[in-house]
Amino acid sequence: MWMRTGGSWACFKTLRGENRMNFFTAPEIIKNFAAAGEKKTKLSAGRLLALGTLAGMFIALGGAVTNTASHSIANVSAARIISGLLFPGGLSLVILMGAELFTGNCLIVISVLEKRATLKGMLRNWVLVYLGNFLGAFLVAWGCALFGQLDYSGGELAVFTMRLAASKLEIPAADGIVRGFFCNVLVCLAVLCSLSSKDTAGRILGTVFPIAFFVICGFEHCIANMYYVPAGLFAAGMPAYAAGAAAAGLDTASLTWSGFLVRNLLPVTFGNILGGVFTGLMLWLGHRETVPEMAGDRSERP
Repeated sequence: MWMRTGGSWACFKTLRGENRMNFFTAPEIIKNFAAAGEKKTKLSAGRLLALGTLAGMFIALGGAVTNTASHSIANVSAARIISGLLFPGGLSLVILMGAELFTGNCLIVISVLEKRATLKGMLRNWVLVYLGNFLGAFLVAWGCALFGQLDYSGGELAVFTMRLAASKLEIPAADGIVRGFFCNVLVCLAVLCSLSSKDTAGRILGTVFPIAFFVICGFEHCIANMYYVPAGLFAAGMPAYAAGAAAAGLDTASLTWSGFLVRNLLPVTFGNILGGVFTGLMLWLGHRETVPEMAGDRSERP
């Protein structure tokens, strides 16, 4: 097929042959991710934990940036938009550095459906990556709270962080599941949109809009919450920050580790799994067997 590009005519092959354009089509993305997912399930435990820790740190740093940028903005819409534009940087780092993110790895269901990976291998990947993500996010939350990063605006950032953490523990379980579901539909679409590009700029841009949508809508991401809530918990344990919270009329009694694990992390994680599996399943059903052979050697780890 001939196509006009940039004032000249170029020839490229359609899905029946090699795709010579600077992007992969949706069927090609699914095939490519099936191969990448197979490799993910065969990584050693040590490598999964290391790459999972990095991914947790990248997402947590995105959370730290959004809190810092928006903590003094009174207009909720403006604060959401700014956070939505900044937070995708965390996923971009995950994609470009080949780190392992639990929510994106819910798409390994595609590899299982393609019979390129086993259910056992997928679950092993999920558990190890989830633990690594928790460790990485926990380290960032601990470092920010205990070593002065929350001192911005005379400690107002710390109060904001505690208020945000407390609000997340007030979300009903059903709401957490549904918000988690929609969140990971968008996160998985961001991963796949990123993998549609063959250049770095396109891969970064692919993450922006889906992630911005979930942040602006207030959907729930379990790995991001591994930063948001522990940072508030650590801050509440610091006398100066606790005094600031009391002066602001913020009750931190609800901020407990058990509350975080049971009332927030568990339902949100369940919702994220449902959203990721749903997205992978629907795309596989819609595009399976459209591309008879691999579209390219795309084994990166989103």
